[in-house]
Amino acid sequence: MPKSVAVLVFRRNLAEGERISQAIRDRYDPEIVVYRREGPEATLESLAGFDLVVAVMAVGIVVRILCPSLRDKWTDAPVVAVDSSLRSAVPVVGGHHGGNDLAYHLYEKLGAYPAVTTATDAAERPSLEGTADRLGAVVVNRSSSKDVNLAFLREDLPIHRIVGPKVVLVDDGVAVLKSRGGIVVGLGARRGVGASEVLEAIGSALEAVGRSIEEIRAIATADIKRDETGISEAAERLGRPVIYLDDEVLNAQSPTTESRARDLGLIGVAEPAALALSEKLIMPKRAYGRVTVALGE
Repeated sequence: MPKSVAVLVFRRNLAEGERISQAIRDRYDPEIVVYRREGPEATLESLAGFDLVVAVMAVGIVVRILCPSLRDKWTDAPVVAVDSSLRSAVPVVGGHHGGNDLAYHLYEKLGAYPAVTTATDAAERPSLEGTADRLGAVVVNRSSSKDVNLAFLREDLPIHRIVGPKVVLVDDGVAVLKSRGGIVVGLGARRGVGASEVLEAIGSALEAVGRSIEEIRAIATADIKRDETGISEAAERLGRPVIYLDDEVLNAQSPTTESRARDLGLIGVAEPAALALSEKLIMPKRAYGRVTVALGE
């Protein structure tokens, strides 16, 4: 399900709020919320329950409204301030938790410059929170985020998947991620495949096992498919991340069927991709036209 977004506006900026709502509706579930005359406390009550907030007002006003409600960066709703001319989008809080992504989307749709200040994003480096979200996981030991994000600024960090039962002892500089659960769609595809073909194949595969699109956690494929816009566009329409796996990760899996990907030095694509991010296959690979799908959970 798309994340809900409160588009907070003064009554005089309803038109700008409507523009934002229409622009982000392809990825989010927006709803306009008008600033209440009773003041910040009443307005905060109106924002309760939303996943994110876009506030069409000055950053200073946003800060004054938010201050009494801020508790924990892991649970506070990310907030992006946008000026009334829709020229700038400033993630005020929760940048690593969806605020930056929302600001980038506003830039893509409306041209509002994303004034991103989180160190990893400003340096175009990955973050722990972004990595967890991309993998459909949650960070168990949140106190590790500072050390890990500082390390991400310097270098690429390896991600190790451990399948239990196991006991793992880690120090403060190691982040432990736990899968949220859900279906991983492993995809293989012929070159030039279209998004509609990918979506149709995914829908057919889910129907075959009696599952729904809402249960998809992520889409996984080989790194060599990174330039296939049909896959990335399909994932965007579904509102799910695409995880591109390198050869080493794919070849470490144990798929149940042979694959023509061996000609490319890979043990396979669809099945290994699904297995790499899940505990087991719930559907071995099946071909749907030019798309091959395997489902893991």
